Amino acid sequence: MAKTAKKTEEPLEKTLWRSADKLRKNMDAAEYKHVVLGLIFLKYISDAFEELHSNLAAGEGEYEGADPEDADEYRAENVFFVPANARWSYLQSRAKLPEIGKDVDAAMEAIEKENATLKGVLPKQYARQNLDKASLGALIDMIATIGLGDAAAQAQDVLGRVYEYFLGEFAAAEGKKGGQFYTPAVSSRCWSTCWSPTRGASTIPAAVPAACLYRPKSWSRPTRGASMTSPSTVRSPTRPPTASAT
Repeated sequence: MAKTAKKTEEPLEKTLWRSADKLRKNMDAAEYKHVVLGLIFLKYISDAFEELHSNLAAGEGEYEGADPEDADEYRAENVFFVPANARWSYLQSRAKLPEIGKDVDAAMEAIEKENATLKGVLPKQYARQNLDKASLGALIDMIATIGLGDAAAQAQDVLGRVYEYFLGEFAAAEGKKGGQFYTPAVSSRCWSTCWSPTRGASTIPAAVPAACLYRPKSWSRPTRGASMTSPSTVRSPTRPPTASAT
């Protein structure tokens, strides 16, 4: 009796790319990449925020008496604070509405207002006419199916895998040499490992999204309540990363 061939499960990042690319429609890859990667970044920081928000709301142990809506609580954990109108759950609840483009732009602006390191960096182009709002809503629903910024996802480096794969596919879709905007994995890992600032250190604004989106497992979470410039908060190669606010 002939053996039945085992069905190989398609990698997560490839499945996501195929779904996202179907929603592109009449948009050039050069434009669409900012739409997709901006949403992936938003989902990433929202996941990390929501996980810490739940811990703060529970108020147990070191979080006893903490206010889950106090931005300083998130800064103490090196996590971006996400306002209510920018949280993924809120945006997904409005994904089917014609105003979703304006909602996402407003979310990006609200995040920049609360997090100085992101000022003027995030894309705010979701309300433009050539972006089909039904496709945008479908993209939000699709990205909602994966965890990107919680501890479990960070341990598996889901964000790094998805972001790296998408950059490569966008390079191919644009018909360009990947090096024009795609950094090979080995270079990304080397750069990310070597670039290890203390909390509170300055960053190049244009590099913030890339730095936050692609982080190998060599990044760590600083100790809660540690000084913003304390040497003890330098990232070490022993613990998984967090959605860093610095």
